[in-house]
Amino acid sequence: MKRVSWLLQFLLVVLLTLPVALVPYRLSLKVGEALGSVLFFIWGSRRRIAIENLKGAISRGALIVNSSPESVIKQNFRNLGKSFVEVIKIYYGLGDRIIENVEIRGIERFRKAIGRGAGAILVSGHCGNWELKAIAFSVKVSPFSVVARPINNPFLNYVVERVREKYGNHVIYKKGALKEILLLLKRNGAAGILMDQSVLASEGLITDFLGKKDYTMKTPALLAMKTGSAVIPGFLRRAGDGHVLEIGEEITLDKSDDADKDLVNNTIKFQRHIEEYIRQNPSEWLWMHRRWKRIPQ
Repeated sequence: MKRVSWLLQFLLVVLLTLPVALVPYRLSLKVGEALGSVLFFIWGSRRRIAIENLKGAISRGALIVNSSPESVIKQNFRNLGKSFVEVIKIYYGLGDRIIENVEIRGIERFRKAIGRGAGAILVSGHCGNWELKAIAFSVKVSPFSVVARPINNPFLNYVVERVREKYGNHVIYKKGALKEILLLLKRNGAAGILMDQSVLASEGLITDFLGKKDYTMKTPALLAMKTGSAVIPGFLRRAGDGHVLEIGEEITLDKSDDADKDLVNNTIKFQRHIEEYIRQNPSEWLWMHRRWKRIPQ
């Protein structure tokens, strides 16, 4: 029965998304923006979480916005709607123009880092259209691996995995990922890790994120310290009808006799790049996620 339920879910997703994929390119962003606006009004629970998160960051002095929190979050939902439409078009094989309209800056930084022969870890967050970011990087810079959770529905997961691999992304699932990532880096490969979401205490370290303490993923710092791989920040932001993918300078690791202290300091260093992106682009981060939920305040 479960397999039948999954299949029906898959067919329903196809039925609902195919019309979106067929929207002409020039109209697709407007359609996505409209979908995001509708979602803002009907998805009250996530709207409230997003506004509460943003207000908290503002009250702590972690960022400054030029309009009301409600306006920023409304634009945030619109951006998510546009990202949804872009990804749907790509998944139906109709997104070549979307990928072409991604400008890459800093490719030479990645080439220099990977040229050392110890692999590269690209750290980022749920910023901008993160799915497009991974695909555009593989198409325009270099094939690389992405760390992800499998979708519960195996039919949907199969399609997502096949599309990602079509564009050069190799999917590494989180369960048992460390061994596979270590092997990849040993072969001078590149792996992308989104490290901005809340994690269990066993998977993270307590740090300040936008002025509030909670657990932050420690995996990128652990891997970099163990392998000597280069760590590079990479973020995608909207620019008109297209996107800019900025590959940053390699992050210098702390290396001392106190490995535990280094692990904390390096994790904080990586995280600061995400915080800076959010400050510069407050409407392009996933505010609706319960980022601060593990530690009682």
